[in-house]
Amino acid sequence: MPTYEYECQACGHVFEELQAMTDAKLTKCPKCRKSKLVRLLGSGSGMIFKGSGFYETDYKKKSAPAPAKKETPKSDSTPHSCCSGCPHKK
Repeated sequence: MPTYEYECQACGHVFEELQAMTDAKLTKCPKCRKSKLVRLLGSGSGMIFKGSGFYETDYKKKSAPAPAKKETPKSDSTPHSCCSGCPHKK
């Protein structure tokens, strides 16, 4: 529900009233009881977020998946598996 600001033209009393948009405008001043109220033009209020909150990370762009690791080729300096100390190289 929006908050409306009123000013009494008779006594100058200014106050805010929380009203539904469909409610009728107030006409009687709560201070002097005269029917000289004028609803002022307000700037309105900003957005009000209720709940657990909004976080910077909620709408961040997801990064592209990392490229798959390439296997490194085995070195040719390993001895052949036929015997220990084999002079053959793979």
